[in-house]
Amino acid sequence: MEMDTDSGRTGAGGVFGGLAREARGALPILAMAAVAFGADQITKRIARESLRVGESWPPNGFFRFTHGTNSGTAFGLFPDQTLLLTIASVIAIGFIIYFHRAHGGRDWVSKLTIGLLLGGAFGNLLDRVVAGEVTDFIDIGPWPIFNVADSSIVVGIVMLVARLLLWGEGGDGTAHADADDGGGAPREDGRA
Repeated sequence: MEMDTDSGRTGAGGVFGGLAREARGALPILAMAAVAFGADQITKRIARESLRVGESWPPNGFFRFTHGTNSGTAFGLFPDQTLLLTIASVIAIGFIIYFHRAHGGRDWVSKLTIGLLLGGAFGNLLDRVVAGEVTDFIDIGPWPIFNVADSSIVVGIVMLVARLLLWGEGGDGTAHADADDGGGAPREDGRA
């Protein structure tokens, strides 16, 4: 039997040990995605049950809750393109998962970022599949009305860009040290 050098186990136990480690690594991502998705769906339901479409509370002001619907993308672009946008959402979710597996760091910022992106994407995807449109309700000044899923996606993108700019692709602060003449500190995985 082959020995799994990571777990010290032989045979299938080593394979399952690797899967268990991968599942534990995905737990923070899934937890953040569940929080973002749950907050999005709960707040959308409250908006649908509390306000008629077009109604605002308070009636005037810079910050209001206004029940709106959107069959397009952000800012109302591409209205009535539910099928196309549903397919695009599924592709985007696949890309987020691929990006994380191929390039994402294993640090908490990366996991939080991916969780926010997935939670937001799934929140709006569910609306499109179930209702053919997305419920929006956060109305701030001159900005288009949006929802928690939109916020999760925007915050996730900003965090991803900041993470890549500040820490590079590795996400642990070693990406820039690896590019120098060998004077960088040893990495977490033991490599210099």
